[in-house]
Amino acid sequence: MTEIADPENTVIITLKDGPVVVQLLTDIAPLHAGRMKALARAGAYDDVVFHRVIDGFMAQTGDVANGCSTRNFNLRRAGTGGSDLPDLPAEFSRIPHDRGTLGAARSSNPNSANSQFFINFRDNHFLNGQYTVYGRVIAGIEHVDRIARGEPPANPDRMLTVRVAADVA
Repeated sequence: MTEIADPENTVIITLKDGPVVVQLLTDIAPLHAGRMKALARAGAYDDVVFHRVIDGFMAQTGDVANGCSTRNFNLRRAGTGGSDLPDLPAEFSRIPHDRGTLGAARSSNPNSANSQFFINFRDNHFLNGQYTVYGRVIAGIEHVDRIARGEPPANPDRMLTVRVAADVA
């Protein structure tokens, strides 16, 4: 696996094809990065589906309320929920939505991000300044590229586990 310079601010998302290592941008979006770490440490992201995956655009996941087969799973409702924690205020920055960046999914309200996020398959600069960027894939983007497409996918892929690298033995 890739050398991890800052394990406390790195998450490892395990997919069926292998690990995806994400460096969190705590200096750019500390609230969003902190939320991802808190939900990862609580196990909330484990077994959550990618409910919206658009080829050439992005893969969205993180609906901890509706997207997990071990809790209230409902694929038709996946993408409509969040966590029990309060929504987060936008942390917009000049960081572009490049291939491999994580963006906070939200409703039309800029301050409605909660637990859902997306990983960009390509540069999506039309999103710049509209969605919080709070992470960057530093290894395993090839596994992201293999996520099943669809809105929702017929057989959605899942995040098997999500862990803060500092917590992994």
